[in-house]
Amino acid sequence: MFDNFLTVAQQVIILFILIGLGAILTKAKVLTRECIAGMTNLVLYVVTPCVIIESFEREFDRTMLVGLGVTCLIAFAVHGLGILLAKLTVHHKDEAKEKVYRFAVIFSNCGYMSLPLMRVVLGSEGVFYGAAYIAVYNIMLWTYGLALMSGKSEGMSLRKIVTNPGIIGVVIGLILFLSPITLPEIIASPVSYMASLNTPIPMLVIGFYLMQSSPAGVLKAGTTWLVCGLRLIAVPLISFALMYAVGVRGTILVACTISASAPTAAGTTMFAMKFGGDAELAGNLVSVTTLLSVVTMPILVAIAQMV
Repeated sequence: MFDNFLTVAQQVIILFILIGLGAILTKAKVLTRECIAGMTNLVLYVVTPCVIIESFEREFDRTMLVGLGVTCLIAFAVHGLGILLAKLTVHHKDEAKEKVYRFAVIFSNCGYMSLPLMRVVLGSEGVFYGAAYIAVYNIMLWTYGLALMSGKSEGMSLRKIVTNPGIIGVVIGLILFLSPITLPEIIASPVSYMASLNTPIPMLVIGFYLMQSSPAGVLKAGTTWLVCGLRLIAVPLISFALMYAVGVRGTILVACTISASAPTAAGTTMFAMKFGGDAELAGNLVSVTTLLSVVTMPILVAIAQMV
């Protein structure tokens, strides 16, 4: 287990070095808010779909198709677990803060933090299953997540779900996986080049937001530590135990554990700003859980690799 821990810890530390570089570039005013907005859109609309498409472009395998379905079921179950734990344990007299705290428990940074780690630890097969997890994440984000943060369900729509870049990437990827169609080299190479940006750019973005936050004050609140414990330990650990109990093993187990153990989703801040949550609190929670995950993620992922 110790060897597995060191392997994953090394990869997480590499990601944090990139995050640190983002913080340094922010301090030096090389990265500005406008620059980060553009980089975020680049990752969301181009890089992430390219990562998913690249991971799905492989020879059809019935076993992997079944694994894809299993991963989707697991992802729905993990989000359901987060919703249950958040409702039962997270309460606050300030409604704007309460919905941010609950959102932070339920939604992990399964794109920005998990995909780069899966790519290094598990290779393209891990990203293949990670893409399915992200598809479910996007469905939950634009349905339950939107209703939670806005306090109403009017904003939910099938169009928003279907036109999400992550979902579009999965649809294109599935077409490539299920059919004999393959991308010609003149298209496959640019897709691969863009996919390779999925590790450095999101880490620089996280580094920028870490420099914008002031987590010292939020750490004094007991609810913050409860949320950190739920997001980084309880949700992934219970999810792992349930997966193990029903016989999930190998790449799917590790990929889903990586996704479930990731820190609070970067989208928490965006949703809080747009739909009336406490945006400053959201940014601080993303920062705090990201920093703490350098310890918790390697331990949980190492356990999953060991079994």
